[in-house]
Amino acid sequence: MEEITIKDIARRCGVGISTVSRAINNHPDINTETKQMVMQVIRETGYIPNNSARNLKRTDARCIAVLIKGITNPFFSSVIQIIETQVQKKKYAMVMQHVEAYEDELDVALELIKEKRLRGIIFLGGAYRHDSQKLAKLNVPFVFSTIGTVQDEGAKTYSNTAVDDYTESQKMVNYLLDLGHKRIAIIAEGSAAESVGQLRLEGYKKALRDREIEIDERLIYEVKDQADPYSMQNGYAMAKQLLASGVDFTAVFAIADFLAVGVCRAIHEAGLRIPEDISVAGYDGIAIGEFYTPQLTTIKQPVEAMAEKTAKLLFNLIEGKCEHEHIIFPAELVERESTGKPNPAMLSRHG
Repeated sequence: MEEITIKDIARRCGVGISTVSRAINNHPDINTETKQMVMQVIRETGYIPNNSARNLKRTDARCIAVLIKGITNPFFSSVIQIIETQVQKKKYAMVMQHVEAYEDELDVALELIKEKRLRGIIFLGGAYRHDSQKLAKLNVPFVFSTIGTVQDEGAKTYSNTAVDDYTESQKMVNYLLDLGHKRIAIIAEGSAAESVGQLRLEGYKKALRDREIEIDERLIYEVKDQADPYSMQNGYAMAKQLLASGVDFTAVFAIADFLAVGVCRAIHEAGLRIPEDISVAGYDGIAIGEFYTPQLTTIKQPVEAMAEKTAKLLFNLIEGKCEHEHIIFPAELVERESTGKPNPAMLSRHG
């Protein structure tokens, strides 16, 4: 039998991980009924809290927390490894916390600060806009990493490192337009989410508007699975729907490489060729895109540089060596085997 985790407890109770944590740690700011429900599920499942993590608040104060929203996205694997190496060099401990898609990462961070003696926080993934009052409550230095940003007054109170997802998405769509594609479908995250997914979707729309190409809402497919929006399964499912819709298209832009791999599988199963019949482009530049057949055309993010700068920036903030910085890295459009000129035969049904 698999070991029960705090994530399992949260899912069974229909609450966030932070709520389960408050119940376990006997915090006063939790509804009594909710606490009783959580503790009952814990007793029923035999879940044993991770005491080693909880003991951090009583032992080592040299601790950095890394909060990850979208932990299943392999893009974060390399980022975490590099950050961990930098943290170890500074002789700090590192604790990782998974943030569910429906949770506010700031709420999770505020709970962690109560439970552990943190010196700093790194946020990986998540929203690009945040509640200014919650930001003000974070009493340790923190950096948002790999999260596109919209500059506003609140931006003066935090640091971030990212690529310009809005602009880089336009770059990919313009590349497809330059190849001759005009019927470009997109597999995107739900537009209600204030995340990099929305920035990439808006970049797609901007590129089409700039070239005076009408935006066809029938070519926009938003992933419904909020628990793991960037999975290969979602790319496959969305592409199956797109292919079955009868709407003409000659290219698909998936806002993550994992989504693009799923798209390719659905296209192959439909008996179509890539890129001879349909071109497919991704985003992120993870290793699977280089070794998949066909190799994926993608926007490659500078993972190593972003991760190293994130860690360095956080430690400079902890040591009082710098003010808040907003660092935008350039990404690279990598042209590979999955894209080519459009096939006119794929436009026969469009009216």
